Amino acid sequence: MTNSITNNKEILDFIDKYSKILTPDRIVWIDGTKEQKAALTEEAASTGEIIKLNEKLLPGCVYHRTAVNDVARVEHRTFICSKEQKNAGPTNNWMDPESAYKMLDGIATGGMKGRTMYIIPYSMGKIGSPFAKYGIELTDSIYVVLNMLIMTRVSLDVLAGIEKTGEFVKGIHSKVKLDLENRYICHFPEDNLIYSLNSGYGGNVLLGKKCFALRIASYQAWKQGWMAEHMLILGVQKPDGEVKYICAAFPSACGKTNLAMLIPPETYTKKGYKVFTVGDDIAWLRPGKDGRLYAINPENGFFGVAPGTNMKSNPNALISTQKDTIFTNVVYIPQTRTVWWEGLDKNPPKDAEDWIGNKWYGGLTDSEGKLIKGANPNSRFTSPAINCPCISSEFENPQGVPVSAIIFGGRRAKAAPLVYEAHNWEHGVFIGSIMASETTAAASGAVGVVRHDPMAMLPFCGYNMADYFAHWLNIGAKLSHPPRIFNVNWFRLDNSGDFIWPGFGDNMRVLDWILRRCEDAIDAVDSPIGFMPKAEDINLEGLDFSKEKLISILDSDKSVWTEEAKEIENFYTTKFGDTLPKQLYKQLANLKERLK
Repeated sequence: MTNSITNNKEILDFIDKYSKILTPDRIVWIDGTKEQKAALTEEAASTGEIIKLNEKLLPGCVYHRTAVNDVARVEHRTFICSKEQKNAGPTNNWMDPESAYKMLDGIATGGMKGRTMYIIPYSMGKIGSPFAKYGIELTDSIYVVLNMLIMTRVSLDVLAGIEKTGEFVKGIHSKVKLDLENRYICHFPEDNLIYSLNSGYGGNVLLGKKCFALRIASYQAWKQGWMAEHMLILGVQKPDGEVKYICAAFPSACGKTNLAMLIPPETYTKKGYKVFTVGDDIAWLRPGKDGRLYAINPENGFFGVAPGTNMKSNPNALISTQKDTIFTNVVYIPQTRTVWWEGLDKNPPKDAEDWIGNKWYGGLTDSEGKLIKGANPNSRFTSPAINCPCISSEFENPQGVPVSAIIFGGRRAKAAPLVYEAHNWEHGVFIGSIMASETTAAASGAVGVVRHDPMAMLPFCGYNMADYFAHWLNIGAKLSHPPRIFNVNWFRLDNSGDFIWPGFGDNMRVLDWILRRCEDAIDAVDSPIGFMPKAEDINLEGLDFSKEKLISILDSDKSVWTEEAKEIENFYTTKFGDTLPKQLYKQLANLKERLK
């Protein structure tokens, strides 16, 4: 059967090698057709791998539960397997490739016995685009197949793309025994290969996503002169019809999807402003012939965090989930065959099942009287991008969209102001490199801990991060019209621990200021940390928010930033030492000088 699909020796050798190790009972090629998808859905429903939801209320939607110990990315079990440890750098877990292959092959031996191996040929980016990169994932999970059919472009046409480019990323995934102690997600950048064992959670097993589109792609981008970034892409259409594009990087579950699908407040919509979504999570960027930076979203769907998603926080995301969506680890309501999660509405079901499968109802408490949540905090929806009401007409543009601004941001209770602008590209790289944010439930481990997360790429950079910073500096030097770089913080807290800025749609007011700065339409105030807005230049029309409050979150307290500078220096020296580009140490010295 394999020979009838392709004669490519590298592909055939790859499949032959791992089918001998994994020993599946049968092998099935995934062709991307609706007919095959329907058949696989029925098969997975018959085995209980998925539950088909109410066809009238949620057409084409299904429900899935992962193992209880398998609900998030496992960064401590994620490795970069480069030939030299220095190429993985200080921010990655490293393993010697030879040792890694030996260990993984041992764990994988017989892992698919009694199961089917599915071969998924897929494209990141539109097939044929100059941005496009191709992969083949082997998996024993129909759940993975169904997700990849949404998140990537699955087609046998990919095989022709591989023939043309002479390159593809090899992906091996097997659930094996879902054994936590033998769970590994290993990347071999020099071999274009990803090996994922003993997990069924999306971020660990949808190998086109973080594994390929960031870790492997960032290495490829470094070698080939482009960028793979953990960034949303949105377009802002002004009343005159002109559309400007912005990329923004935030750590997972810090509002990327909400910003990517933003609905402007009424005062803006009445004037004719619109926001369009190009991507909500990953951007691939290439220098254009005109000296600007162009971006595509390599994905074909959204893998969003369900809790907190509702018609107020993100109506476009919620609408995107209404058909052909996979819901993972949310609440299941058997009577109606629908789903629910915390933050969806204020009417939790009275008779339902939680994400583990236990009987559950809204208001259920434990022995200490604490509410028991029905959905896992990192429960997910996988939805086709075409479902999104605000999907950009440029979503499929093979050449990408020109980027006017790049935004960095995270959760900081006190330090970072609402928005500020870098003095120049080099200063912007510095701002990206010092990003720090409070951790969320998107990764395993403690929640609410402040950690450095440069460019929101800490878990996703597939090579030495010092080289990654240098790559950013090198790309900027090649651009005659680089995007301007900004930092935002929607998460400033008052003394009561409440968010000060309203966020959501009102973030449009900050985007407006950013774009006007890109057009040199307004001045800004120079400060030790960068260019700050004049309070009168942030449009508060139609918003019950005082100028005094605004001023309070536009400040950059020198004493706070003096301590921040010490922390940055500690981060730089302990993590990177003399491998860090000298330009960034110079930027730190400049900051210290300006703070005096």
